[in-house]
Amino acid sequence: MGRNTRKRRTPMATKAIAASAALALGGGGLIWANFYASAHEENSANQTKAAGAQIATIQCPDVGQKLTDVPEGARQGVDKELANLDKQISEAYTRLASTRQAQAGDSGFVNNAILGPLKAKRTAVIDRIGINIRRVGGQAPDNLAQLAECKGMAADANTNDGNAGGGQNNDGQNNDGQDQGQDNGGQDQGGDNGQDQGQGGNGGQAGNGPVADDFINIEDVQPNSRNLPNGLAANGDGGSTGSFTTNCGTNENENRNSDNVIVAPGVSNGAQHQHDYVGNQSNNAFASDEDLANAETTCQNQGDKSSYFWPVIRVQDGTQDIDQGQPGGGQDGNVGKIVEPAEAQLKFVGNRTSDVVAMPKALRIITGDAKSLTNGLNNANTSWSCTGFEDRQVTDKYPICPEGSSVVRTSNFQSCWDGQNIDSANHRTHVDFVEADGSCSNGFQAIPQLQVRLVYDVPAPQIENGQVVNPFAIDSFPEQLHKPITDHNDFINFFDENVMNEMVQCINNGEDCQ
Repeated sequence: MGRNTRKRRTPMATKAIAASAALALGGGGLIWANFYASAHEENSANQTKAAGAQIATIQCPDVGQKLTDVPEGARQGVDKELANLDKQISEAYTRLASTRQAQAGDSGFVNNAILGPLKAKRTAVIDRIGINIRRVGGQAPDNLAQLAECKGMAADANTNDGNAGGGQNNDGQNNDGQDQGQDNGGQDQGGDNGQDQGQGGNGGQAGNGPVADDFINIEDVQPNSRNLPNGLAANGDGGSTGSFTTNCGTNENENRNSDNVIVAPGVSNGAQHQHDYVGNQSNNAFASDEDLANAETTCQNQGDKSSYFWPVIRVQDGTQDIDQGQPGGGQDGNVGKIVEPAEAQLKFVGNRTSDVVAMPKALRIITGDAKSLTNGLNNANTSWSCTGFEDRQVTDKYPICPEGSSVVRTSNFQSCWDGQNIDSANHRTHVDFVEADGSCSNGFQAIPQLQVRLVYDVPAPQIENGQVVNPFAIDSFPEQLHKPITDHNDFINFFDENVMNEMVQCINNGEDCQ
């Protein structure tokens, strides 16, 4: 049954300049000491330390990010197998979370009853991935089989495996509204209050987060320059200083699903969490480029049929939403009331050192990493703040905003393109972030940079006796524990060619258009 036009509310960077200090992940005091690697320190990450404490979640190598060269003819089959791997991890996490009593009585339970069977299942899927690639004449990575084994992340585990994600987007974007790696001041406060919250080990209304340690009072964060609005210098040095704003609404249509047509085309519930969609109204797992090109759009400029989508935010106030018992909702640990953005600002800006070129039709870009909790921070790219406090940005915490202030969620996309491909096998390597000086490297071309700013009117959570009351959180894969660092944002370009050319002209001429 086709779903090309259904609107559903259904069953779901950086060679950075500085470090993001300790990432407190709550859920039993899980702490990461995170450091963004510099251009020459990409292998300087600390090793994971495991202790005998309770396992908080499951960490598996991200096979998809290792597959940088998959022949076009194999991608559909490979994508479906990668979705199977995600499903296996989620099922293993569910078993982990539901067998705490058995784990307490048997030190080998997790390895024998959960991780061992998971490895066997992953081995079979990874073998099929290799077969898919070789069948069309490609060559699978030699070490692919080594990615089958997963491990438990203990409650007091420290990890800084910045290379776990395997992506290339490690180029710091600074001084032009693209700074994704600066020290976030006071964001890493709060200690280990998540350890014994009596919330099923990992807190939250569904027992998989968030916890008190995932939040910080925005007034306790030191002002810094991370993700500030575009600060392009209009000094005649060749930069493109204009902007183009498109108004596509806030998803008043409640157009949501738990698919991801970029990562898991043809797979229902491939994301295992709900997305809000604005712009293109035909985005689901089964939509072809032709479907998307011919779709309706919520954008005021009807020449913009692009698809903009991100994980929904829910308030865990004890209530449930329409997807309570559905895939992508309650079945995948995403519970609470979905909150529509009060504002959704979509803006394209230029490059500090050069003109920009037009984006190709159907270009796909994912920014951020839905699996940053277990992948490491190579592809993490998120920013949280509050209205009136947007000089204070955090990456690993949800902000608690003072009365009269709203939560702000910002994503600044990759803005360098390889000049050839609209996607890549791992959905990363065809686009890149700018270098520290604002230029594109490796022969990539500067394209308009999408900046998404979402504002939410949500009640401020309360921290009482080490527990969080009425928290809000983004939807996530179950084992990612609804951590703010897993936030991400997706874009598929379907601007009319004339409107795209208008955008490029406005940006290169230093004009502000919409």
